[in-house]
Amino acid sequence: MTNRLAEAKSLYLRKHALNPIDWWPWCDEALTTARAQNKPIFLSIGYSSCHWCTVMEGEAFSDRIIAEYMNANFLPIKVDREERPDLDSIYMQSLQMMSGQGGWPLNVFLAPEDLVPFYAGTYFPMEPRYGRPGFLQVLQALRRYYDTEKEDLRQRKALIVESLLTSAVLQDGATQQAQENELLRQGWETSTGIIAANQYGNSFPMIPYAELALRGSRFLSPGSDWERESRYDGKQISRQRGLDLALGGIYDHVGGGFHRYTVDPTWTVPHFEKMLYDNGQILEYLANLWSSGVEEPAFARAVAGTVQWLQREMTASEGYFYAAQDADSFTNPTAIEPEEGAFYVWSYSKLEQLLTSVELKELQQQFTVTPNGNFEGKNVLQRRDAGKLSEALEIALGKLFAARYGSEPKLLTTFPPARNNQEAKTANWPGRIPSVTDTKMIVAWNSLMISGLARAAGVFQQPLYLKIAAQAANFILEHQFVDGRFHRLNYQGEPTVLAQSEDYALFVKALLDLHQTSLTLGDNQLLQKHSDWLEKAIAIQDEFNEFLWSVELSGYYNTSSDASQDLIVRERSYADNATPSANGVAIANLVRLALLTDNLHYLDLAEQGLKAFNGVMRSAPQASPSLFIALDWYRNSTLIRSTTEQVNTLIPKYLPAAMFTVVSNLPQNSIGLVCQGLKCLAPAESLEQLLQQVQQSQTRG
Repeated sequence: MTNRLAEAKSLYLRKHALNPIDWWPWCDEALTTARAQNKPIFLSIGYSSCHWCTVMEGEAFSDRIIAEYMNANFLPIKVDREERPDLDSIYMQSLQMMSGQGGWPLNVFLAPEDLVPFYAGTYFPMEPRYGRPGFLQVLQALRRYYDTEKEDLRQRKALIVESLLTSAVLQDGATQQAQENELLRQGWETSTGIIAANQYGNSFPMIPYAELALRGSRFLSPGSDWERESRYDGKQISRQRGLDLALGGIYDHVGGGFHRYTVDPTWTVPHFEKMLYDNGQILEYLANLWSSGVEEPAFARAVAGTVQWLQREMTASEGYFYAAQDADSFTNPTAIEPEEGAFYVWSYSKLEQLLTSVELKELQQQFTVTPNGNFEGKNVLQRRDAGKLSEALEIALGKLFAARYGSEPKLLTTFPPARNNQEAKTANWPGRIPSVTDTKMIVAWNSLMISGLARAAGVFQQPLYLKIAAQAANFILEHQFVDGRFHRLNYQGEPTVLAQSEDYALFVKALLDLHQTSLTLGDNQLLQKHSDWLEKAIAIQDEFNEFLWSVELSGYYNTSSDASQDLIVRERSYADNATPSANGVAIANLVRLALLTDNLHYLDLAEQGLKAFNGVMRSAPQASPSLFIALDWYRNSTLIRSTTEQVNTLIPKYLPAAMFTVVSNLPQNSIGLVCQGLKCLAPAESLEQLLQQVQQSQTRG
C-alpha cells in the first residue's frame, strides 16, 4: 500500500511512498486540509542522499504505531530540499534560532493557520537514546502543547516571526571607498583563518572560503598593508586545502569524483555521498590553484579523474548532469539494508587477491593501506604525497577499478545509474552493486559544474571539458523555459519549479565562464550553436532582475514575486553554505556584465547590493565569503581587450578579477588595452607590459 508520494517525481519523496504515514507533498490542498481539520503540520525536509534521512525513513517513518498517532493528530508533509531550497532555508533558520544548530533531516512543527513553526529538530530516534527523546514521545508532547498552551504558543510564534523578519531586513550601511579595502582585508583574513584552522571532527571542502583565501593572497606583496597586518600565508593555506582534497580519502582515487566530506580532521574517511555541487566547485578551485602557479601533479590527476567520473556516471544522454550519488550501497542482491561506503572501500585480503605482491607493496608506499584498515576493518585510499603516480601503480589502481565496475577504465565510457534500490539490487552489475544515483537535473548544481569545467578547460587547455560544459548549458537553454519563464528542475525531460535566486545567479555565472573560455577554445561546431553565451547571460539576468530584485531593500530575493505566496517571510540569502550564496555570486556577475557590455546599470545594481549587505559583511564576515569575492570584483574589476592570440596566453593565468574581450582594432603597435572600471590605461606594446598593467589593475583597490 503506497501513499501520495508514490507519484512524486522526486526520488527522495518516492523513498517514503511505502511508509504507513499518510504523507502529503507541499501543496495548497495539504495546507487547506490542515487548517480545516485544525491539525498542526509536521513538516519533514531532507534529500535523497542524506544518510540520517534514510535512517529515519527506515525507523520512525516506517513504524505503524508512530504512523497511527501521526496520521490522527498531525498533517504530515514531506519536502525535498533540493526542490524547494526556499522552504528549507526559512525553516532551517527557525531550527537554528531554537536550538543553535541545524542539519538534516529537518523536522518542523507548524501552526496550520500561518505556517509559523513552534518546534523543530533533526533526527528523532524510535526510542530515547543519543540524548534525544523517542519520536512518539515528541509527537504526544507537542500535540498536547498545541491543544492546551495556546497563549504560550502564540507568544512563541510571535518571537520566531519577529526574528525571521528582522533577519530578512538587513541593516545596510554606506561604504566609503577608504573603508572598503579594510573590509575586504578583514573578510579575507576571516576566511583564510577558517581554512587554516586546526579542525576537530568533520572536514568539509568549504570552497567559497578557500577561493577567497586564494584570491586575497595576491595582495600580500612584500611591504603591503595586507602583508604587514596578516597572520596568514594565504597562498600556502590555499595550496594545503587543495592537497587535502586531492590526496585525501575525500577523493575517490580509483573511480574519480569527490565525496561530500570526511568524518575526521585528517581528510581520511569520507561520508561517501558524491554531490554534483561539490565536484563543480572543487574542479574550479583546483584549476585556479594550478593557474596561480601551484602545479601539483595530484591536482591535474584529480581534475581529469573527476571529469571521467562525470562523463561515465553523472551525465545523461541529453547532456545534463545528475544531482548526486548515495553514500550507501548493497553488498549483495539479497542484502536487506545498504552499507555506507561498500562500493568504495577495500579489505586487505581483497587487495592481496587483486594485486601482485609488488603492486600491493607500491600501493602501501603511496597510499595509507594496512591489514587493519582505517574504516571498519576496510581501507579508504588516501595518498601520502602529491607527486605523479608511476605507470605501474596506475595499472594497479586500474585493477581495482575493474573489480569495482567490472571493466577496465579505458573500456568503460558509460556506466548506467541505479535509479532506486530495486534497480540496484536486481540489475546484472558486472562488478559491485553501485550506489543509487539521483538523476534529476538541478540548474544551480549543473551551473557549478559548467563553471568548473569551463575554468578547467581554459587552464589545462582541454577543449573536451568545454564541450561537456556546453552540452549541459545548451540543455538548460533549450529545455528549462516554460511560457517564457526559467525553471529550476528537470525530471526525465519535464521542467518544473520556477527558478530560484541560486539558479539564476549560478547559471549567469556559468554562461559568463563559458563565454570567456570560448574566446579561444570555441571552434567546435557544438559550441557555435550558442556561441554568444553573453547574449544568453544578459537575457537571463534581465529576468532575474525583473522577478527577484528587491527594489526597496536591494539584493535578490530567494524566490520570484509570483512564487512566494506560501512563504512566511521572503528571504535574501547572503550566507555561503554547501553552495555559494546567490547574492554574492549575483553581485559579482553584475560587475562582470558591466565590464563586457559597458552598461553602467549593472554596476549601479552591484553597488546597491553591496551596500545592502554591508552591515552583515562587517558583523559576520565568517558567513559570507562570496560577498567579499563580489567586493573584490567591484573594487578591482579589469577588462582586457586584446587579440585571440594574447587572450589565449592570458586565460590560463590566475587573474581572478579580470574579464577578456577579443578585438581586432587595437591602437597601432599595441597588443592589448587594459581598462580599470571606467578608465583605460595606455595601450600595452608588449606582453610583459600588458601583464604588468593587468597585475597592477588586479590589486589597485
